[in-house]
Amino acid sequence: MIELGSLTNPRAAQGFIDYLKSQGLTGQIRTEDGHTLVISVAAEDFHAVQPLWNEFAKNPNHERYQQASWQVGTTQSPLKYQGQSLNLVARFKALSWLNQGVSILSIVVYIAFLFGAFEPIYMALQFNPASPLTWLTPAVVHFSAMHIVFNLIWWVSLGDNIEKQCGKSSLIGLFLVTALISNWAQYLMVGPNFGGLSGVVYGLLGFCWIYSALNPKQPALVTTAIVGFMLVWLVLGFADVLFVGMANWAHLGGLVSGMAFAYTAQLFKTKSA
Repeated sequence: MIELGSLTNPRAAQGFIDYLKSQGLTGQIRTEDGHTLVISVAAEDFHAVQPLWNEFAKNPNHERYQQASWQVGTTQSPLKYQGQSLNLVARFKALSWLNQGVSILSIVVYIAFLFGAFEPIYMALQFNPASPLTWLTPAVVHFSAMHIVFNLIWWVSLGDNIEKQCGKSSLIGLFLVTALISNWAQYLMVGPNFGGLSGVVYGLLGFCWIYSALNPKQPALVTTAIVGFMLVWLVLGFADVLFVGMANWAHLGGLVSGMAFAYTAQLFKTKSA
């Protein structure tokens, strides 16, 4: 066996081993001190595994490794997880200023709503066709705990994946384009009474979906299962069978604009190559 490297996160280590298994490769974990985990592979697989390890080292928390554990992982593992820190603060600090900023602003606005400042803040941030800044601000307005948690989880996860693989400028452009188009779509079709980051989230989803389809040799930014789930959620929203109100046109506008952004970016990438 040839050693690839080591780490101290049991969950991440097992995810990488399960990912190798999903690719038809075999890896092995061992530990001598109960803390440091050494990843090894057979000599004949080393050249195939090494680039996968390099990708893993850049982003060990990518969803592809967790997805692999769901697909091929077993319940029998020598690794012990008790006491393992989630390192949420460190992970958040590692995010870009845009990812952090949108998240923090959304949380601050929601907390202000809870403390009784809903009316003045919402009136200032509500979509107004005569005020260009409000073409973006509805993205940071959320009306319930479930609303903001759901949106921020997807924003942080998909946004971080996009930045790491496509660069920070891609996420900045995506946020601006998908927020503008999704908010305008919802306003034109329904009216100004809406809010939430979900239009942008669907924009990130559309980008990840098309970008990965156009670049099959690169690691997928989002799994097919997640795309399927979010599309079903979109259809259910338009069918009006869900227990919550949905900004359906914002979702659709975000999805389409994100897909178009990915396709346009690919055209520029091809021309400059």
